[in-house]
Amino acid sequence: MKKRIVFFVIFCFLFLKGTGGTLDTLESYSAQMGKNVYSLVLLPDAYQTHPQKRYPVLYLLHGYSGNYLSWLQSVPKLQDYVDEFQMIIVTPDGGYDSWYIDSPVDSNRRYETFMTTTLIEDVDRIYRTKSDRLHRGIAGLSMGGHGALYLSIRHPSLYGAATSMSGGVDLRPFPENWNLKKVLGSEKEHRDNWEQHSVINLVERLKDKELALFIDIGIDDVFIEVNRQLHQQLLRLKIKHDYIERPGGHTWTYWRNALPYHLLFFRDYFEGELVD
Repeated sequence: MKKRIVFFVIFCFLFLKGTGGTLDTLESYSAQMGKNVYSLVLLPDAYQTHPQKRYPVLYLLHGYSGNYLSWLQSVPKLQDYVDEFQMIIVTPDGGYDSWYIDSPVDSNRRYETFMTTTLIEDVDRIYRTKSDRLHRGIAGLSMGGHGALYLSIRHPSLYGAATSMSGGVDLRPFPENWNLKKVLGSEKEHRDNWEQHSVINLVERLKDKELALFIDIGIDDVFIEVNRQLHQQLLRLKIKHDYIERPGGHTWTYWRNALPYHLLFFRDYFEGELVD
């Protein structure tokens, strides 16, 4: 605990001095996993000066091998964005390779439960949030893109909007990659796990306009084909969504460029502007 706090203070002093917003570190205890999970909470400057005001919340998920500091380390402007877009941004620690699911083969991995119960409850209890689904969104990159869509589709009563950047939206083509076997078991022995936990197979349960959806992928990204297939599946089901392909690959350069467009999408949603 002490090492994490010291690192965080040093990081903020060296790299973030003079930028906007206010940083907080939230420590949440996961009873299901028996451990503390950390999240970075970014608050607009006005949060301190207008004590009666409440804010919408965006949960921003990191990718494979990342942690709760990854977004801010790679996108320092995140502190400015909370002021520009007037929202609270929470970047939780989703583990090195959790894929934001409750693992069917490892009872110590319960990140879906943590994200949809403990974390939301702690954030809404501690901070001045607008705590309804119309003011709560979720987004992420790569593994976090999968997590954002997976959690929002399975829990539409919690999230009103979800976006994915370079999301791994179908896990089945990658049975040997990114420690997925540790989370889902061997693809040959546990085929059902791979089917049931891939986003592309969950969209059948969506109702049109139940979620505001935005899917963003680079044309040179490893996940380009599975994102195209997801897009076609949503079109077939007549599920309203935004979909964009842009030049770029699976890189922070792409995600830094993409993030402001996603934040604009959420701001418009929170302000009720995403209407037909």
